[in-house]
Amino acid sequence: MRRFVRPLVLVALGLMLLWGHPVLAEESGKAAKPQNIILIGWDGAQRAHVMECLQRGELPNLQQLAKEGALVNIDVVTGATDTKAGWTQILTGYNPEVTGVYSNGRYRDVPKGLSVFERLKEHFGPDFVCVAVIGKREHCGEIREPFKRQITDEEAAKIQSQREAQAKQQAQARQQGQQKQQAQPGQAGQRRAQQKAGQPAQPGAGRQVIGRVVEENGVKYLVFEGSPYYTMHKACDVWEYGLMEDEKVGSRAIELLEKYRDKPFFFFVHFASVDHQGHRFGENSKEYNDALISNDAWLGKIVEKLKELGLYDKTLIYVTADHGFNEGTTNHSYAPYVFLATNDPLVKRDGMRQDIAPTILARFGVDLSKLQPPLDGEPLTQPATKPVLKAPETPPARAQGVRAQRRGGQRRAQQGQAAPATQAP
Repeated sequence: MRRFVRPLVLVALGLMLLWGHPVLAEESGKAAKPQNIILIGWDGAQRAHVMECLQRGELPNLQQLAKEGALVNIDVVTGATDTKAGWTQILTGYNPEVTGVYSNGRYRDVPKGLSVFERLKEHFGPDFVCVAVIGKREHCGEIREPFKRQITDEEAAKIQSQREAQAKQQAQARQQGQQKQQAQPGQAGQRRAQQKAGQPAQPGAGRQVIGRVVEENGVKYLVFEGSPYYTMHKACDVWEYGLMEDEKVGSRAIELLEKYRDKPFFFFVHFASVDHQGHRFGENSKEYNDALISNDAWLGKIVEKLKELGLYDKTLIYVTADHGFNEGTTNHSYAPYVFLATNDPLVKRDGMRQDIAPTILARFGVDLSKLQPPLDGEPLTQPATKPVLKAPETPPARAQGVRAQRRGGQRRAQQGQAAPATQAP
């Protein structure tokens, strides 16, 4: 009898060790393949400021989420540190050379089939639910259709004049932001009064000048290649944008969780208040800090709703940002430091902005090796096979790049093609 005891004991001990092994943890709990994933965007959330809030205990729901999974650094190393470039890269896993979305001012409709929404619909079929609830009116969510229309010489000249005026306004805004001076006492109230007097509803968006002027056989045309989200939004069961306020975004997301509780889903829930308050009052302002706290509160309400519906144990949540903010300023001309917080225990490493979409797709069971073109990012749940780059403290060769872009614009103009439309940061 004794000769059988030792083998049984060894088998039992082996099973105990295997059950606790991180690789086999994929068999159960949050490490298992999820039924649902929610990607929550805190637009413009600077990593350093988020970490300070966590240290002060101001973001308890983000803290709890990371305690269950991970909190890792995400750097922006390709594309601008702005909204269009950011969310396009996060929602596709591709660099700008593939999507054509380089910045808020240089972009196009993302080619068909490249977004997370389209990939998941293709993988799971039409019964899988994709939802986007978006806080911004511009730069994230808008779905302007591509067009090409003939224009007169007078219209072309007017468009060029508008573009030059807008470029001048942007340069002035960047110069003011680079001074890195906090608002003086009383300025916050002045800004609020200015907003009531008719400032743009979305800070940083400004008046849009879209399209580029081209000349073909002596005829001028205004050509617009579409918003980045125009094609991808068609894969969603619900696509709502321009909600602006956290209350509207969060409440609508919770309503839709209730509606689709019985189906597997992917939700993109985008909160805009952090970015808006950063543009209005600066990154070091109380308003910016309060917006982070508001975003955290709505994270908590979403988690609470998932638990009420019995879905939390089947749902992974990823919280991230498209870009940060320049320290102490009202702009994010170069703000490459963000984060990813999640209840996914398989997330193990720091990464880059293009790594988020592959993480989501891989956790849903999509075979990334079969995707064409190959993704530029890699899942954060696996060791990287390509270099994980860190963003430098200062923008690399920014001045040279700007000069080259201007020279390119001059050459296109001489050839009868204007430079791509420029939009506010």
